[in-house]
Amino acid sequence: MGPILETKNLDKFFRDPVDFQALKKVNIAVDKGEFVSIIGSSGSGKSTLLYVLSTLDTNYEGQIFLEGEDLSKKSKNELASIRNEKIGFVFQFHYLLPEFTVLDNVMLPALKLGKYDKETIRTRAMEKLSMLGLEDQADKKANKLSGGQQQRVAIARALINDPAIIFGDEPTGNLDSKNAQTVFDIFKELKTKYHQTIMLVTHDMALAQQTDRSIRLHDGEVVK
Repeated sequence: MGPILETKNLDKFFRDPVDFQALKKVNIAVDKGEFVSIIGSSGSGKSTLLYVLSTLDTNYEGQIFLEGEDLSKKSKNELASIRNEKIGFVFQFHYLLPEFTVLDNVMLPALKLGKYDKETIRTRAMEKLSMLGLEDQADKKANKLSGGQQQRVAIARALINDPAIIFGDEPTGNLDSKNAQTVFDIFKELKTKYHQTIMLVTHDMALAQQTDRSIRLHDGEVVK
């Protein structure tokens, strides 16, 4: 069985205002159930790589394979459905809808996917909240939670469709060190207990050292 995620000669260029190569011949492979951090100095291409891998940015050269499928050959509509079904996102900012309840926020991607009826989705959402110790917050409005709780809700939302991989872009960047460690411990538990594949960008080396391995970028290239 091959890797869950693989790239072949991935290049990314920005053309405006001047030509700039942000990623240079990136060749990486991530196995199922692996917890990988992407590290490097500011401007090294970490977030650019994450956005390309997660199909949020489709303007690249080279190939990306997710569960053996070549994403570079997919249409925008096909990518949108792959993104919804197979990819979970946790960003630096939680992007919860403040006027919605916690439960409604978690249910949203599953309602959009349309794979289950609403009652099943509600049950699944409560299971994810329960996993993260938030079942008692389900009926609260999202803006009534603390920063750490909001980020945990964002993780529950990322998990609702049982994605093949979760991508995180500085998911602890807005949190104090105690909450950052709590959120990181959740990622570690998802990996060990549920064999979830996780790939995240972090500038926090103490957190990066807790992942299975780190991919270091320098000026858009993977360095050992």
